[in-house]
Amino acid sequence: MREIDPKTTSRAKAFDLWMRSPMPMVTMTKTYDITHLRRVARRSGAKLNMLMCYAIGCAASDFEEFYLLPVGDKLMQFDHLAINTIVRTLSGGINTCDIPFTRDIRQFATDYARLTAEAARSDQEINLGDDYMVIGTSALTKCELDSVVNLYAGFYNNPFVVWGKYRKGLFRTTLPVSFQFHHTQMDGPVSTAFLNRLQEVFNEIEIK
Repeated sequence: MREIDPKTTSRAKAFDLWMRSPMPMVTMTKTYDITHLRRVARRSGAKLNMLMCYAIGCAASDFEEFYLLPVGDKLMQFDHLAINTIVRTLSGGINTCDIPFTRDIRQFATDYARLTAEAARSDQEINLGDDYMVIGTSALTKCELDSVVNLYAGFYNNPFVVWGKYRKGLFRTTLPVSFQFHHTQMDGPVSTAFLNRLQEVFNEIEIK
Protein backbone atom coordinates (compact mmCIF):
# COMPACT_ATOMS: atom_id res chain seq x y z
CA MET A 1 0.00 0.00 0.00
CA ARG A 2 1.35 3.42 -0.88
CA GLU A 3 -0.08 6.93 -0.88
CA ILE A 4 -0.53 8.56 -4.26
CA ASP A 5 -1.41 12.08 -5.31
CA PRO A 6 -5.07 12.02 -6.48
CA LYS A 7 -4.26 14.73 -9.02
CA THR A 8 -2.09 12.23 -10.92
CA THR A 9 -5.00 9.79 -11.31
CA SER A 10 -8.36 9.67 -13.06
CA ARG A 11 -9.98 10.04 -9.59
CA ALA A 12 -8.82 13.64 -8.98
CA LYS A 13 -12.26 15.23 -9.39
CA ALA A 14 -14.01 12.44 -7.49
CA PHE A 15 -11.51 12.81 -4.63
CA ASP A 16 -12.35 16.50 -4.31
CA LEU A 17 -16.10 15.85 -4.54
CA TRP A 18 -16.63 12.78 -2.38
CA MET A 19 -13.96 12.69 0.32
CA ARG A 20 -15.84 15.36 2.24
CA SER A 21 -19.28 13.87 1.63
CA PRO A 22 -21.19 12.71 4.73
CA MET A 23 -22.40 9.64 2.80
CA PRO A 24 -19.98 8.75 -0.03
CA MET A 25 -21.09 5.12 -0.45
CA VAL A 26 -23.17 3.91 -3.39
CA THR A 27 -25.13 0.63 -3.48
CA MET A 28 -26.20 -1.13 -6.68
CA THR A 29 -28.15 -4.38 -6.98
CA LYS A 30 -28.21 -6.74 -9.95
CA THR A 31 -29.82 -10.17 -10.38
CA TYR A 32 -27.48 -12.77 -11.85
CA ASP A 33 -27.93 -16.06 -13.64
CA ILE A 34 -25.68 -18.48 -11.72
CA THR A 35 -26.91 -21.66 -13.43
CA HIS A 36 -23.47 -22.43 -14.85
CA LEU A 37 -21.75 -21.62 -11.56
CA ARG A 38 -23.93 -24.13 -9.68
CA ARG A 39 -23.17 -26.79 -12.28
CA VAL A 40 -19.45 -26.19 -11.83
CA ALA A 41 -19.88 -26.48 -8.05
CA ARG A 42 -21.77 -29.77 -8.36
CA ARG A 43 -19.36 -31.29 -10.88
CA SER A 44 -16.19 -30.30 -9.06
CA GLY A 45 -17.32 -30.49 -5.45
CA ALA A 46 -16.23 -26.87 -4.97
CA LYS A 47 -18.11 -24.65 -2.57
CA LEU A 48 -20.39 -22.15 -4.29
CA ASN A 49 -19.19 -19.41 -1.92
CA MET A 50 -15.60 -20.04 -3.00
CA LEU A 51 -16.62 -19.76 -6.66
CA MET A 52 -18.49 -16.52 -5.94
CA CYS A 53 -15.42 -15.05 -4.21
CA TYR A 54 -13.16 -16.14 -7.06
CA ALA A 55 -15.50 -14.63 -9.67
CA ILE A 56 -15.61 -11.32 -7.79
CA GLY A 57 -11.82 -11.23 -7.73
CA CYS A 58 -11.61 -12.04 -11.44
CA ALA A 59 -14.06 -9.31 -12.41
CA ALA A 60 -12.53 -6.70 -10.09
CA SER A 61 -8.97 -7.36 -11.27
CA ASP A 62 -9.95 -6.14 -14.76
CA PHE A 63 -10.44 -2.58 -13.44
CA GLU A 64 -7.61 -0.37 -12.17
CA GLU A 65 -10.04 1.46 -9.85
CA PHE A 66 -10.24 -1.61 -7.61
CA TYR A 67 -6.55 -1.13 -6.80
CA LEU A 68 -7.26 2.34 -5.36
CA LEU A 69 -8.92 3.07 -2.03
CA PRO A 70 -9.57 6.20 0.06
CA VAL A 71 -8.07 5.60 3.51
CA GLY A 72 -8.59 8.39 6.02
CA ASP A 73 -8.02 11.57 4.01
CA LYS A 74 -5.59 9.93 1.56
CA LEU A 75 -5.82 7.96 -1.64
CA MET A 76 -3.88 4.71 -1.48
CA GLN A 77 -2.79 2.37 -4.26
CA PHE A 78 -2.32 -1.40 -3.95
CA ASP A 79 -0.58 -4.03 -6.05
CA HIS A 80 -2.74 -6.97 -4.95
CA LEU A 81 -6.39 -7.83 -4.30
CA ALA A 82 -7.89 -10.04 -1.62
CA ILE A 83 -11.43 -11.25 -1.01
CA ASN A 84 -12.78 -11.20 2.52
CA THR A 85 -15.40 -13.76 3.52
CA ILE A 86 -17.35 -14.34 6.74
CA VAL A 87 -16.69 -17.68 8.45
CA ARG A 88 -18.74 -19.40 11.14
CA THR A 89 -16.44 -20.41 14.00
CA LEU A 90 -16.52 -23.74 15.82
CA SER A 91 -17.62 -21.86 18.96
CA GLY A 92 -20.70 -20.48 17.16
CA GLY A 93 -19.45 -16.96 16.44
CA ILE A 94 -18.18 -15.44 13.21
CA ASN A 95 -14.75 -14.45 11.92
CA THR A 96 -13.64 -12.51 8.89
CA CYS A 97 -11.08 -14.11 6.62
CA ASP A 98 -8.94 -12.53 3.87
CA ILE A 99 -8.08 -14.73 0.89
CA PRO A 100 -5.38 -13.50 -1.54
CA PHE A 101 -6.73 -13.35 -5.07
CA THR A 102 -5.03 -15.22 -7.88
CA ARG A 103 -6.43 -16.09 -11.31
CA ASP A 104 -5.24 -19.66 -10.74
CA ILE A 105 -8.57 -21.07 -9.56
CA ARG A 106 -7.03 -24.20 -8.04
CA GLN A 107 -4.59 -22.12 -6.00
CA PHE A 108 -7.41 -19.80 -4.92
CA ALA A 109 -9.52 -22.81 -3.89
CA THR A 110 -6.61 -24.22 -1.89
CA ASP A 111 -6.01 -20.90 -0.12
CA TYR A 112 -9.75 -20.52 0.51
CA ALA A 113 -10.03 -23.97 2.12
CA ARG A 114 -6.90 -23.52 4.27
CA LEU A 115 -7.62 -19.99 5.48
CA THR A 116 -11.35 -20.44 6.15
CA ALA A 117 -10.61 -23.61 8.13
CA GLU A 118 -8.06 -21.64 10.16
CA ALA A 119 -10.60 -18.85 10.73
CA ALA A 120 -13.22 -21.37 11.86
CA ARG A 121 -10.85 -22.77 14.50
CA SER A 122 -9.58 -19.38 15.67
CA ASP A 123 -10.91 -16.54 17.77
CA GLN A 124 -8.93 -14.09 15.65
CA GLU A 125 -9.56 -12.70 12.17
CA ILE A 126 -7.38 -13.78 9.26
CA ASN A 127 -6.02 -10.45 8.06
CA LEU A 128 -3.49 -10.20 5.23
CA GLY A 129 -2.47 -6.67 6.20
CA ASP A 130 -1.84 -3.53 4.20
CA ASP A 131 -0.42 -5.19 1.09
CA TYR A 132 -3.90 -6.03 -0.22
CA MET A 133 -6.91 -4.00 -1.32
CA VAL A 134 -9.67 -6.10 0.24
CA ILE A 135 -13.13 -6.62 -1.26
CA GLY A 136 -15.57 -7.57 1.47
CA THR A 137 -18.26 -10.21 0.92
CA SER A 138 -21.10 -11.66 2.96
CA ALA A 139 -23.30 -14.64 2.02
CA LEU A 140 -26.59 -14.58 3.96
CA THR A 141 -27.85 -17.85 2.53
CA LYS A 142 -30.70 -18.52 4.97
CA CYS A 143 -32.90 -15.87 3.33
CA GLU A 144 -33.85 -14.90 -0.23
CA LEU A 145 -32.78 -11.26 -0.18
CA ASP A 146 -33.62 -8.75 -2.88
CA SER A 147 -31.02 -6.19 -1.81
CA VAL A 148 -28.71 -5.22 1.04
CA VAL A 149 -27.66 -1.65 1.89
CA ASN A 150 -24.73 -1.71 4.30
CA LEU A 151 -24.08 0.93 6.94
CA TYR A 152 -21.42 3.59 6.41
CA ALA A 153 -18.87 3.37 9.21
CA GLY A 154 -16.51 6.09 7.96
CA PHE A 155 -13.39 3.95 8.47
CA TYR A 156 -14.16 0.93 6.25
CA ASN A 157 -14.33 2.27 2.71
CA ASN A 158 -13.66 -1.02 0.93
CA PRO A 159 -16.07 -2.30 -1.71
CA PHE A 160 -18.55 -4.81 -0.30
CA VAL A 161 -20.54 -7.51 -2.11
CA VAL A 162 -23.51 -9.24 -0.43
CA TRP A 163 -25.92 -11.95 -1.53
CA GLY A 164 -28.56 -14.19 0.02
CA LYS A 165 -30.09 -17.54 -0.90
CA TYR A 166 -30.18 -18.35 -4.62
CA ARG A 167 -33.49 -18.97 -6.37
CA LYS A 168 -33.99 -22.18 -8.31
CA GLY A 169 -36.29 -22.01 -11.33
CA LEU A 170 -37.25 -24.67 -13.83
CA PHE A 171 -34.35 -23.94 -16.19
CA ARG A 172 -32.07 -21.48 -14.40
CA THR A 173 -30.85 -20.35 -11.00
CA THR A 174 -30.79 -16.64 -10.15
CA LEU A 175 -29.16 -14.64 -7.38
CA PRO A 176 -29.58 -10.93 -6.52
CA VAL A 177 -26.24 -9.38 -5.55
CA SER A 178 -25.69 -6.03 -3.83
CA PHE A 179 -22.49 -4.08 -4.48
CA GLN A 180 -21.44 -1.15 -2.30
CA PHE A 181 -18.48 1.11 -3.08
CA HIS A 182 -16.99 4.48 -2.14
CA HIS A 183 -17.69 7.07 -4.83
CA THR A 184 -14.09 8.31 -4.62
CA GLN A 185 -12.92 4.90 -5.79
CA MET A 186 -15.13 4.63 -8.86
CA ASP A 187 -18.05 6.17 -10.76
CA GLY A 188 -21.15 4.66 -12.32
CA PRO A 189 -19.58 3.59 -15.64
CA VAL A 190 -16.87 1.55 -13.92
CA SER A 191 -19.16 0.07 -11.27
CA THR A 192 -21.73 -1.03 -13.84
CA ALA A 193 -18.99 -2.40 -16.10
CA PHE A 194 -17.78 -4.45 -13.13
CA LEU A 195 -21.30 -5.77 -12.53
CA ASN A 196 -21.64 -6.73 -16.19
CA ARG A 197 -18.20 -8.35 -16.19
CA LEU A 198 -19.20 -10.41 -13.14
CA GLN A 199 -21.97 -12.13 -15.13
CA GLU A 200 -19.47 -12.95 -17.88
CA VAL A 201 -17.14 -14.52 -15.32
CA PHE A 202 -19.99 -16.56 -13.83
CA ASN A 203 -20.62 -17.97 -17.32
CA GLU A 204 -16.94 -18.68 -18.05
CA ILE A 205 -15.60 -20.34 -14.89
CA GLU A 206 -14.31 -23.87 -15.23
CA ILE A 207 -12.22 -26.06 -12.91
CA LYS A 208 -10.03 -28.41 -14.95
